Amino acid sequence: MQEMLLTSVVLPGSLFLIMLGLGLSLATKDFTLVFKHPRAVVVGLFGQIVLLPLVALVIALFFELAPELAVGLIIIALAPGGATSNMFTYLSKGDVALSISLTLVVSAIAPFTMPIVIYYCLNFFIGSADSVNLPVIKTIVQLLIITVVPVCLGMAVRKISNTLAFKMESILKGFSILFLFFIVAMIFVRNAESVIGYIAEVGLATLTLNCIVLLMGYYFAKLFKLSHAQATTISFEVGIQNGTLAMFVAGTLIGNEVMMMPAIVYSILMFFTGAAFSFWLTKKSANV
Repeated sequence: MQEMLLTSVVLPGSLFLIMLGLGLSLATKDFTLVFKHPRAVVVGLFGQIVLLPLVALVIALFFELAPELAVGLIIIALAPGGATSNMFTYLSKGDVALSISLTLVVSAIAPFTMPIVIYYCLNFFIGSADSVNLPVIKTIVQLLIITVVPVCLGMAVRKISNTLAFKMESILKGFSILFLFFIVAMIFVRNAESVIGYIAEVGLATLTLNCIVLLMGYYFAKLFKLSHAQATTISFEVGIQNGTLAMFVAGTLIGNEVMMMPAIVYSILMFFTGAAFSFWLTKKSANV
């Protein structure tokens, strides 16, 4: 009963509200920002869509993770950024407009890229995607409904009333973090012993991924002569992912709780690594 409640109600419902909150923070003009900073957007997209999953693949192989945990690590790497990456960008004095633009674009692309890449990862690590319930077309449609539709609804509310959108967004920002920890707590309560075992197995790999991609995002951006503020933004967009979406894909769409474990660990660790990285960036900006 608890498992059905988590995967059928809590995860989809919380993800819908989180994406609605993202939409409430967006306006039509945010689409034009993509064209105002094309080089920064292209660098950010390449870092997030190409480099991040590749790094996750290398780490999964290096740590010799169990097949389901390896796929779970790839899933969190395929997820877009979200409100948390935007928050860290703001706190670290990054380019918030660029952060919103990247979150918007990657959130629109992810429903198409995630099912396809996951399908091939299942074949690679498990031997056959047929052993896991992941119909690609159906999964794309489900992801579009649960991510793109609420973003569009949020943008529509903002167009009708900025005041209402601001009030709703303030509530949903806090909600997204609370529900993330509520989901983790539900999983712990349901089966604490096995969860602790999986966390011990995947913890170091997840921490390694998180630290590497935060640094990689920053220095990859600097390689292309982007400003410190833009590099800060890209580091958080590459290094801070939408853990709730990753858990939804693994737990609800695929129906495999083991694959959720990397996303759970990542979602907890990213607040600590993100805060430490933000502190480092703030110190570094004083010398820029």
